[in-house]
Amino acid sequence: MYKDNDFIYEAFSNLQELVKTEITVDSNREPYDAVIQIKGQSFYCLAKKNARNSNLGIIINSINVFQKSINSNKKILFVGEYIAKDVAETLMENNINYLDVAGNCYINTDTIKIIIEGRKQIKPKNVNQARAFQEAGLKLLLLLLSLEESSEYSYRVLADKSNIALGSVSQIMKELEENNFILKTNDKRIIKNREELIERWVVAYNETLKPRLFRKSYKAINLEELRKTVNNSDDNLIFFGGEPAAEKITNYLKPLEYIIYTNEELNQLGKQLKLIPDQEGNVKVYNTCWTENLFNKYSHVAPSLVVYADLIGSGNNRNIETAKMILENEL
Repeated sequence: MYKDNDFIYEAFSNLQELVKTEITVDSNREPYDAVIQIKGQSFYCLAKKNARNSNLGIIINSINVFQKSINSNKKILFVGEYIAKDVAETLMENNINYLDVAGNCYINTDTIKIIIEGRKQIKPKNVNQARAFQEAGLKLLLLLLSLEESSEYSYRVLADKSNIALGSVSQIMKELEENNFILKTNDKRIIKNREELIERWVVAYNETLKPRLFRKSYKAINLEELRKTVNNSDDNLIFFGGEPAAEKITNYLKPLEYIIYTNEELNQLGKQLKLIPDQEGNVKVYNTCWTENLFNKYSHVAPSLVVYADLIGSGNNRNIETAKMILENEL
């Protein structure tokens, strides 16, 4: 798929004007998006159009993977068309070199130190305006990305199993075909560009759908009792997301922040799990966005794609590391 990275040339040109130093660019150096030289120092570039909180985890994971794939002595430069201020601060805290189109940058090596802040950026329009990345589309995509056989379902079955209108299914599937995410042959449909589709789903879920699902924050009287109550319940109406779900899936992460997905009445839930309302509490309760037709092989755990999105959206390095395990083994 064509990668729209033309903005990197504008970023390099603006930086050159600001630092009054010639910057040479080589854009034909795969697997890098570009290789540039500043004052004799080479930087190997990884580019992404937008860097926001909602995809910060994906960006940091991409940078870590990119760094491991090349010589450790090579310096990486992350280039974004738009980099949100808090994302820029996180990149700087992690000593990750970055540059945006406006010329804001953090480039810090043994021989070069360039820090430019405060230049006005044009905030991009939401690239997920498409119907496929709004609420109904996200619910349908959750089913398509979670159950391989679902791509063969009729539109009526897809509507039923994702709990959206039949007309919406038709429009969304047509849009996915037009955007090269679904290949339709005579006898079947095939999901294409899965990695990009998952990334766009995660960003849209964290920005658009998840805030609408939020219900209330609590603190637990006893987290161990909470875990036992959820894990031992006979029904399948309460699901862990985020860190406690990742612990069950990977046996790697010890949860500090708890996400619970349920449509149960809140007063009853509070009594059952011994929760106390607290705006700063570490237990966050959300409605579910899937039907009983979509279940995880791990009991009382949200669909793996939702758990992955929760971890990526946290921005926490250990969560991002765990999210990568889920991406590789569950998605």
